Formats: sequence, structure tokens, C-alpha cells
Amino acid sequence: MLTTNPFDDDKLREECGIFGITGADTASALVALGLHALQHRGQEAAGITSFDGDHFHTHRAMGHVAGNFDRDDVIRGLPGMVACGHVRYSTTGETALRNVQPLFADLASGGFAIAHNGNISNAMKLRRDLVRRGSIFQSTSDTETIIHLVATSAYRTLLDKFIDALKQVEGAYALICMTPEGMIACRDPLGIRPLVMGKLDDAIIFASETVALDVVGAEFIRSIEPGEIVIVREGQTQSIHPFDNVAKRPCIFEHVYFSRPDSIVDGSSVYSVRKAIGAQLAIEAPVEVDLVIPVPDSGVPAAIGYAQESGIPFELGIIRSHYVGRTFIQPGDKVRHLGVKLKHNANRALITGKRVVLIDDSIVRGTTSLKIVQMMREAGAAEVHMRIASPPTRHSCFYGVDTPERAKLLAARMQVEEMREFIHADSLAFISIDGLYKALGEDHRQDFRPQYCDACFTGDYPTTLTDHDDLAVEDQFQLLAERVN
Repeated sequence: MLTTNPFDDDKLREECGIFGITGADTASALVALGLHALQHRGQEAAGITSFDGDHFHTHRAMGHVAGNFDRDDVIRGLPGMVACGHVRYSTTGETALRNVQPLFADLASGGFAIAHNGNISNAMKLRRDLVRRGSIFQSTSDTETIIHLVATSAYRTLLDKFIDALKQVEGAYALICMTPEGMIACRDPLGIRPLVMGKLDDAIIFASETVALDVVGAEFIRSIEPGEIVIVREGQTQSIHPFDNVAKRPCIFEHVYFSRPDSIVDGSSVYSVRKAIGAQLAIEAPVEVDLVIPVPDSGVPAAIGYAQESGIPFELGIIRSHYVGRTFIQPGDKVRHLGVKLKHNANRALITGKRVVLIDDSIVRGTTSLKIVQMMREAGAAEVHMRIASPPTRHSCFYGVDTPERAKLLAARMQVEEMREFIHADSLAFISIDGLYKALGEDHRQDFRPQYCDACFTGDYPTTLTDHDDLAVEDQFQLLAERVN
């Protein structure tokens, strides 16, 4: 089982990526290629479901797409001109095969498969209500809640049942569903999670990112709009907007880190935006150094922008190995520390005696930043400064991003100067929230109605957090009980 683990959980991780195609002779093979391009969005598990006109076929496995879907016998076992797939990094539900998507159920109207990117923030409450009414869950995934809401809806048509189900959920979702009647794709009304549509000959494709369309040779048509449901039946496409019109709030971290730099998100090149973020960071937080060094790979575009704006040479002062997986994970702090050097190693000949500024996309727990700074010093750097291409991450995400609990976020516990001391840098600075918006082409952040979901930075959540609020109340009751006892 090939998986990815960077030795600690000091990065925010996108929960998953989805890809679906209808009207292609080699549907499942194309889905496998698309999932390869989306592997960065989830490395714990992958799955593909196909429909041959009579039956649904599913193959799900733990680990990467490679090794699970690169064999002819697996692809031959997924026949049909319609297929959808999913790569997963778990945020809701345990890491187990029963939670690997696409999830499938036989409903009264026929088979129903669903692949979900995002997180339902009232799934626990809905699940309790459904169980009381007799629903039997087969997984611990929040996605299964949608299936049961569709199955128990009193509406007559499958589409109406689907809309009824979505009107009961809170949070973020980009969905691709397969039914005997056709394929359905949709985004939540705020458009928090991304979804795009493309075309390959006569086939229609839906994917989390445009790079997946590029890999299969498809033409990008457009992004699915927030709150839009697209139905594809027998090659004909229908679009409906059944939800109340609200101001969109797409995830700003897609531009900072999640999306591949060669993708287009909301009409903007992710690579160009990250360079612009780096340039803005150089304007806001200049420093007198000899070299600009990215923390690979996610810090590279921002570091290029920082170097170009500041006029300081850009150099690869850290070399990253791309061949590190769970094989190297061993217990013990000493070995785990050595594991960081397996993944990142200082380019000693370049940086000895130099003043350097490290550019990274974010600081989560701070442990990786601490080790990287230490590595630079051990390699002989005269000064080590750090600049971060996002504001401090002070709040947890509840919309499909794996975020440590807030108490473990370094910026939630410390001010910037305290964080600098923690990572042992000579200086530390983050881009401002308005600077981030400026790099995205906005004049500034509109506080009364932000243009993006930036809750991880600001704590301004765009939806109700029912499950989180319920847990907070339970925790308060538990604390009160402990005090009474």
C-alpha cells in the first residue's frame, strides 16, 4: 500500500478530490487518469464506481491511485461509459475501507453512487435523527448522511429527493452522483469547495480541478457555479439553481496551497496568484538577506514572486526527496527528526555564511518550521528569516480540510513574536489578510461580506456549525459536572 506521510501532521490537508465522466467508451480508465492528477488532494484511499447501463461496479482501496488502478484487470472490472472516482484524506470518519468513496446504495429508484469533496457540518445531528427514524449506516463518513436523506425524502422524483436532501445539510460540498438516469454534479450555495466541467469529444467531465481535465486531454468549459446542479442525461446537459441566492464564499486556501499550481481556480491561474502573494509579501515584509529560499514544494511560486519583487536572488537552498512514504516511519522522536532530513535536506554549499529568507505557504503546528530553521543553521546560514504566504492560521476548518484542533494551532496560542521565538528564526512575518486579497485581485477584504471563506485566518465562518456548537455545549456540561463532583 503506497501512501504519503510527511513525518508529522504540520500541513493543512485538503480532504479529497473527485472526478466523473459520462459518455466515454473508456470511462473508468479516464477516471483513473483524472484521479492521478488529483492525488495531492487525498492520499489515504481511492475508489472508482462505473455504470454499464444495467449494473454498477465498484473498486475501492487504501493507498494511492498508482498500485490500485494501474492494472488492466481492475479497469476491465469497471465497465461502462459512465464512471466517477474519489481520492480521500479523511477529515470526518475513520480511516477504513468502509469510508472510501464513492459510496453506493440501492435506493427504490435504483443504484445511487456519490463522491463528495467537503464536509457536512451538521452531519452528526442529521445522523442521530435518521437513526431514530430507522436508518442503518454502513460507514462513519458524513457523506452517507446525504444518501439516507435522499432515500427517506417524501418527494417523488430522484432529482427532487436529491434537492430536498441538500437543503437539509450545512457546510461545504462538491458532489458527483451517478444514477441509472444520468450523472449529477453540484456545489454548495457558497461554492466553498471547487468543481469544474469539461468536455472530451462527446463526453462530459466534472472534476475538482482543471489540471485533471488537462491530463485526460479534455477541454475546460467552465466552473460549476455555487448552488448550481448540473444533470447530464444521454449527452444532454441541464442546469438548475434550486437554492436561495447568497453571496459566494469559495475557499481562499485553494489559492494558497490546496490546488495544484497548474490549475485554474475561479478564472485565475493558481501559479500566478501564488507569485502575486509572494510579491505582496515582499512589499509588506522586506528583509535584508542574500538569498530567497522556498520551502519545497508548496513555497516555490511565492518565493519566486518574493525574489522578483525584492530583487534578491532566488535559490534552491532546500532539496526535497519525492520518494518518502510510510515505509520510513519509525517510532521515537530521534528517528522522526531524522525523517525530516529524508524529506528535506539543506543545500549546504549554497547557504553556508549566507543570510537567507525562507518562504513557506503556512505555519500550522510550527514543528516543521522549527526543524527547517534548525537545518539552515546547522548548514551554516548566518541569518535565517521566515516569511509566510498566508495570514496566521488561528482557527480550525469545518469545511473539508483536515485541521488540528485549535489548541494545537501555533497561531492560536502565540503572537507572531512568540512564534518567531518558538521556531528560532531571526525574524518572522505573515502576509496580511488584505494583502492576500490584494494578490487575488481584490482591493481589500470586505468585512461585512468577505469575498472568500477565510475562516481559518479570521474565525469568520460562513455557515452554522451545528455539530461543533453541540459538542461545545456538551463539553461545557461535562466541565460543569466535573466541577460539581
